[in-house]
Parts: sequence; C-alpha cells; structure tokens
Amino acid sequence: MTASAHLDSFARDHLPPADQQPEFIFELPELQFPERLNCATELLDRHVAEGRGERVCLRAPDGLVWTYAELQRQANRIARVLVDELGVVPGNRVLLRAANKPMLVACWFAVMKVGAIAVATMPLLRARELGQIIEKARVTHALCDVALRAELDGAAAQHPLLARIVCFGDDAVDGLEARMAAQPSAHDNVATAGDDTCLLAFTSGTTGQPKATMHFHRDVMASCACFPPHVLRATLEDVFIGSPPLAFTFGLGGLTLFPMSVGASTVLLEKASPPELLAAIGRFGATVLFTAPTSYRAMAADAKQRRLSVPLGGPLRKCVAAGEALPAATRQLWLDATGLQIIDGIGATEMLHIFISADEAHARPGATGVAVPGYRACVMDAQGRPVPPGTIGSLAVKGPTGCRYLDDPRQASYVRDGWNYTGDAYLQDADGYFHYQSRTDDMIISAGYNIAAAEVEEVLLTHPAVAECAVIGVPDAERGQIVKAFVVLRDAHAPDDVTARALQDFVKAAVAPYKYPRAIEFRSDLPRTETGKLQRFRLRTPG
Repeated sequence: MTASAHLDSFARDHLPPADQQPEFIFELPELQFPERLNCATELLDRHVAEGRGERVCLRAPDGLVWTYAELQRQANRIARVLVDELGVVPGNRVLLRAANKPMLVACWFAVMKVGAIAVATMPLLRARELGQIIEKARVTHALCDVALRAELDGAAAQHPLLARIVCFGDDAVDGLEARMAAQPSAHDNVATAGDDTCLLAFTSGTTGQPKATMHFHRDVMASCACFPPHVLRATLEDVFIGSPPLAFTFGLGGLTLFPMSVGASTVLLEKASPPELLAAIGRFGATVLFTAPTSYRAMAADAKQRRLSVPLGGPLRKCVAAGEALPAATRQLWLDATGLQIIDGIGATEMLHIFISADEAHARPGATGVAVPGYRACVMDAQGRPVPPGTIGSLAVKGPTGCRYLDDPRQASYVRDGWNYTGDAYLQDADGYFHYQSRTDDMIISAGYNIAAAEVEEVLLTHPAVAECAVIGVPDAERGQIVKAFVVLRDAHAPDDVTARALQDFVKAAVAPYKYPRAIEFRSDLPRTETGKLQRFRLRTPG
C-alpha cells in the first residue's frame, strides 16, 4: 500500500486482512491510477483548472444554480471550516446528513478535500440506527441539515463520541453558512493516497447489524471509468436527474460522480416521488434518469402522456435502473410508454456501483446484462466452482472495486477465493447474459431499499403485545418484495386490524419508515426445529 496521508489511521488499521480481501483487477488503461490521488481534485477541481468552471454543475427546484466554480468555492470554504474551526484531520470520519441538495454535495467534496472520510446517512434513519453507525465508524464530527437534526441529536446524546455537530440550512450564528462566510474560497487539497479510504458506505446485514463498506479514492474514480463510459455514454451536455438518495452508492454515483466525471450537470430533488420526478424531468429538460424499477412502473402512464422522451419529442434519452431486479414486464411497459430501453444494472454497496449491465442496443428482456468492462463475473456452485450455462448458482464478481468491510467477520463470507459473492442467485445463458433469480440470503429488497429481516424483528419484539415474530420478504408486483411479519401475540391482545396497524406504526417510529411490515399475519406459533431454531423457509412455502 502507498504511504497514507491519514493522520488518524483508524480506517487503515481496520481494513480486512489481506488474505480476506478480493482480487483487484486493473486491466483497462483508464484504471492505471497514480499513487497520489484525491477524487475531489479529479471530479471537481479539474474542470475549473481546465476552463470549465462556468459550466452548470448543480441545480435545485428552489432555483439555486451552482457552476463547477461555485461548487468548488463552497466546498473549499467548508473544508476550511472543517480544518480551522472543527479540528478535522485526515482520516477522521465525518457523518453527513441531508436530503439530496447542493449543500450535501459541497459537504461531501469538502470531506474529500481535507482527506477525511465521508459517512453519508439516509435522511429517514432514526437515532437508534444513527447510533449504530456512529459507534461502528467511530464518528467524531457531523455536518447536518438543520431540518434533520433531531434524530442526530438523539443519537449523539447516547453516543458522546460524536462531539461536534454543525448544521446548515438556517441562519444560526454558529451554523455552517455563517462559519463559511468567514473563510476564504481557496483550499489546498490533501495529497491523499489512491488507497486511502474516503468513503464508508453502510449496508444492513441479515443480522440487522450494519456493515460499513470501505472505499478508496481510487475506487471512486474506478467506478467512473467502467460503467459510465462503456455502458451509459453520457456527455457534458447531459442533465442528470433521479430519485436515489446520495447516501446510497447508487445515488452517489448516478447523481454526483458520473455526471461530474464528464462535466455534465445534475438536478437534485429533495422529494422525488414518481409525480415529482416526472414534473422535474420536464421542467429542467433532464436527459439521463436514475431510479428504481418500481418508479419506472409507476411513472410509465404519465411519462407517455407527457411525451418526455426523445422518441416522443422530449428531452429524456437515457434511463438507468438498479437497486432491485428489473422485471421484463416493467422494461416493456416503459419501452411502450417512452420508446426508451432501460439500461438495467446490478451493483452493490460492497462494489460501489454497477458491475453487470447492458446498453440500450444490447438489452434483453429478463436479463440484467453482461459484465461491465473492467469486471469479471461468473455463477458458482456451493463449492466455488463455475457452473454450466443455464444453471442457477451464486453470483461472483471481481474487478477494480470490491468488498472491504470495516472490522467485520462477515468479510470472510462475502469474499472467497478472491471473488466477491453478492448474495444473489443468477444463471448465465449461452450468450453470456446474466439472469437474476433471487437473493441467496434473508435480505429483503423492497422498492430498491435493503431491509434486514432481523432488524424489523428486533423492533417488533420490543412491543408489549408481541410474544414471537418472524419477518420475511414476499413477492410484490409493484415493489419487488414487501416486508411481511408473522406475529404471535401475547394473551389479551386481539389479532385484528387495529393491532396490526399499531404494530406497523410502532416500527415506523423506531426505524426508517420504509422498513415497516406492509403485511402482518397473526399465528398461534411459529415453525421451529426441535432445538428451537426458526424454520424461516416454512413461512415462505406454507403448507
């Protein structure tokens, strides 16, 4: 490894052992990175240095427009606040908390510039979940939208390791904007190593305990060198838009890294429901869309009526789906409505972004695609051997990015023999296309959100009416899967709709609302082995 620029060595000290890390492949010429690399320099400052500073970079519905030069100035001022006023040193972890808005992007780049590590968090997370992240990542500083401060304050009260919280979005004298106003707009980026960690992206495990995936500066740039130029093929004239939060690596890549890698612009929406997303596409002339298959299905009818796509005279020309499997029916529905083929893809937080996909000309109904240039993928049997075409097995992948869990024994399960095992069951056809079958673990993927069954169970079990419970994902035409809870009630509690709604509201109040069980079935008991182990498979296949 290259000599680190980190003064706080926490991340490097907690990397997985070398023999548990995947094999990394850098075969493409564009993946030959220098030893010293700061992704803020490459994605932001480079455009200003090369004369593109006045090009529009970010837009927001409130009318705010930032050029690349303005984003650089904002990020530089925040960087100075982090270092000069908050005492952040390279390697410190900085929690970021906001909806999709330009200030969040400026904060993210500021963290990159000072050589610290960004820990972006979903806006819907509650204090309990934020506390787990603070402890796991040993977070000491946070930059937070004032509108989302309450849950973070609750977490900080229980986890005093987080000692410094600075908010933006208000006019407080000690707020981030006031602090920025006193700082110059110039900053010298820290000369980080290409293999210095710059991002901790959290993903829930099937145990409900969050895992932190560690990504380097070179990983960020590698993600921009594979899928975007070889499959997406956007240009600096494109206008990106989408729904995934920037705290998801799908959103970070699709709405920040990828457009900025080519000098394009992005529209950031705090609220991106299907109607709001469609309206914004027309209002801003968006040309590249990133969202989940669920949203494409919900938007199809209105998209046709609004004539938003290029074939119908509108601006939209490219549509990317990821986060969950894309049903063939949804692909066809969108094609019929807009004349556009969806660019499907599978990525993983562990891999940073998409590693299997196909462009519009090579898309096939029911298939995710082929390995993105820079990556290799295959389907393995239980012994880690490639299976013949047409055989279902475990998807394994390797390339310039890969899984590095922060100090987590689950590393040994995800990485085996140099391959990253994504937890997805696939088959590969005779032409090399990969076809999704199911998840191989108990993770529930609903409308693009990853939901750990055990975490929902843990919350339900704290309700006084619940004696036992089990949670699974069940198929749903609109969301891919929904969370279903099987509940055994304590005496004196009625198994009726009132109790079901009370349990649903209880879960919504304790964890992010998208995790609540949309279906509840009351049982007199749960299927268990003689030793008391829950037989979850019997809930999936009743009878």
